[in-house]
Amino acid sequence: MDIKDTALPFDGQGVSEFLRSLPGKPLLLGLGEARHFVGALQESRNELFRHLVEHEGYRAFAMESDCLMGLVVDDYVTTGAGTLDDVMEHGFSHGFGASPANRELVRWMRAYNEEHEEKLRFFGFDAPLEYWAASPRQALTSLYDLLDGPLPGAVVSAETLDALLGPDDRWSNEATAMDPSLSIGRTAEAERLRLIADDLAALLDTQSPGLRAEVRERAALYARTAAGLLRYHYWMADESRARWTRLSALRDAMMAANLRAVAERGPALVFASNLHLQRNKSLMAFGDQRLEWWSAGALAATHLGDRYAFLASAFGTADGDTPAPETVEGVLSTLPWDRTIIDARRLAAAVPRPEPRESRDFAYFPLDPAHLDMIDGIVFLKRVAWSH
Repeated sequence: MDIKDTALPFDGQGVSEFLRSLPGKPLLLGLGEARHFVGALQESRNELFRHLVEHEGYRAFAMESDCLMGLVVDDYVTTGAGTLDDVMEHGFSHGFGASPANRELVRWMRAYNEEHEEKLRFFGFDAPLEYWAASPRQALTSLYDLLDGPLPGAVVSAETLDALLGPDDRWSNEATAMDPSLSIGRTAEAERLRLIADDLAALLDTQSPGLRAEVRERAALYARTAAGLLRYHYWMADESRARWTRLSALRDAMMAANLRAVAERGPALVFASNLHLQRNKSLMAFGDQRLEWWSAGALAATHLGDRYAFLASAFGTADGDTPAPETVEGVLSTLPWDRTIIDARRLAAAVPRPEPRESRDFAYFPLDPAHLDMIDGIVFLKRVAWSH
């Protein structure tokens, strides 16, 4: 098979033709990043999302950014609350608010919503954590505030909740990442907060028919985030060798829970690292350990089946580094288009034994040729430069 038979130009027509080749219409279409902060990929993502909105009925966008901070962006694009400058400063984690392409995406979504009755939605789906984790205060107190007014029988007073939480810097101490003895995740206060979070989630479940849909959606986000953060802090205090495997798995599990909620507002385009959206297990060397856990994409696909689709991104010449001809990226570099969308499973049959590409940049993750048959498609950019 000629590899050109597996590929289409990455434009509106090519994207729509590729989508029609899938076994089902995705509720979540994942576009992976081989590396964060690649301007050409982010700009291509914006073009893809505009096409999906205008021609394929997509109504939501989700990205690998703090799920609670993302509420600021969603409020702006749906209602115009705040200013674009404030939203870019306060609505994104991991420095993503500084991206010109992200700014343009938010601007376009707001402009679209001003002209259309059916609104586009924005979601962050990452947990409020990196290797360390944020305080559960925002999630717990916001959930409490949503339930305490309209619902009877609060499980704890606001004053007691505040006292149990204590200063936020006790929770967000970055040193806990490497020193579990500094974590407060297994203190008596933290254990009681986990029970309170569970009781508040149960209260939400029992009273949800009486709540407006937008209140239910936001309360559910707060409930799963509070429970997830407290669970993560519990394992931050663990001193066994299972610690980092469990923490890595818990982060992706929180992502996957958020993705399942996004799917209810889909169809949605999801933008995140290839490693978070892939169907295969994630592997990472960590000191003398080899960590393995299931990614958010694998977990979401388990629930959604063929309503989840994954497009991995890949680059040809990347910041001056040209791939070897026998790698997947080297083979794809022979295609005539600068931007291409490829049927990955057909490519796996056409190129049976490619070599893995070695990256000189620790932040860039080339395609793993052993897992091509677990990818629906590849968005290939022939030449890129790092922008951050």
